[in-house]
Parts: sequence; C-alpha cells; structure tokens
Amino acid sequence: MNGAPLAIALIHYPVYDRNHRTVVSAITNLDLHDIARASRTFGVDRYYIVTPAVEQQRLAEKIIGHWQVGYGATYNPKRKAALELVTVKETLADAVHDFESEFGDPVKLVATGAGAAATTTFSGFRDELRSSVTPHLLLFGTGWGLADEIMAAADVILPPLKGPGAYNHLSVRSAAAIILDRLFGE
Repeated sequence: MNGAPLAIALIHYPVYDRNHRTVVSAITNLDLHDIARASRTFGVDRYYIVTPAVEQQRLAEKIIGHWQVGYGATYNPKRKAALELVTVKETLADAVHDFESEFGDPVKLVATGAGAAATTTFSGFRDELRSSVTPHLLLFGTGWGLADEIMAAADVILPPLKGPGAYNHLSVRSAAAIILDRLFGE
C-alpha cells in the first residue's frame, strides 16, 4: 500500500452497551479472524485488539497462537498470514504508542460509527491516505459503538455506513470489510 501507514484497532473498551452504559465487550473469534483477513487483503499494516480484560487478552492470544504455530499454522497458511497482523493491547494508548514507535511519527486517530457526525468523506480520507506519510489508526467499536471520549479524541471521523432503509446495525467485521474496500478496493 502506497502512502500513509494504516493500522486498525478493534476497541473493546470503552464502548457502549445497548443501554448506553460504558462496558468492556467480549472478544469474538469471528471478529478476530475476519478483520485480520480483510486487513491482510487490503494491505493494512497492523490490527490491534484493545481490551483491558486479562482473560479476554489471553483468549485472543490463544486463538492467534493456534494459527501461528503447530497444526493450525500448517493446516491454513493463509489464516496464519492474516493473524500475523494481530497484536493485543490493554488500552488504545498502548496501541497508539506501539504504532508510533514503529514509524516515529504521531498517529492520527480515525473513528467510525453508525451515529457519528463525519468530518470527511471516504474519498477524502482515501486521498489523505494516498498523499500522506503520517500513520493513521482506524478505530472500530464493538458492542453498541465507541464511547464519546474515543470519538472526541479522533482527528478524523468517517461517515456512517448506510443502506437504503432505516435499519443500520452491521457487525463490526462487516463494517470493517466495507470500509477497507471503500478505501482501497478496485
């Protein structure tokens, strides 16, 4: 991928539940695998799983490890290649620090959300990525979306994905794949 380095962070805290309470959401095997595969397909540099829950961190590491060594690695080399992108971090600040340390430049945070007020278009952000060398960290929320403090910290907010009707409740793995295709697809 030419242009700006791009990583994804799947945020499990702070996110909202259906009653708009701040919670830690659970890691799912499907999100871990499918977003890693989309990330590898579209040339993303890194995929962070962000959760402060130690047991959830261990679960993610166990899933990743299964596909990195031993039987899983030889059984499905393509899954191994996708999961090589995944790094588990306790906080968003940890993910930002890790990505900044790789490139030596401050990271721009890019938020997504079904109810977000966009500050750019997909084509505008695509152009920014192509013309910039600044690392960008694309944030996806689990549960019922990123907490307000994450949205407020974002440098860029992408428009929500919308279909022709009023229903708007995509899985995060579907949203990630659609957004990556809009940014990098041919």
